[in-house]
Amino acid sequence: MNAEFAPLFKLGRAERIQLVEDLWDSIAQEDAQSPVPDWKREELRRRKERYLQHPASGRTWEEVKQRARAQHD
Repeated sequence: MNAEFAPLFKLGRAERIQLVEDLWDSIAQEDAQSPVPDWKREELRRRKERYLQHPASGRTWEEVKQRARAQHD
């Protein structure tokens, strides 16, 4: 444990949970304000176009989970 943060571990459970929520919210807010790079936008456009041309080529969320679990076992 970092000694600098030791006082935080002395907070009550509810206060520590609130601190984590506040930290997480601040990270999420930073991410929401970050611009999406052009390369990522282009990749999303490309994937959407591919899907629209071949909608049956995708997988359902259930299929994806089953495949991931099968590979993990």
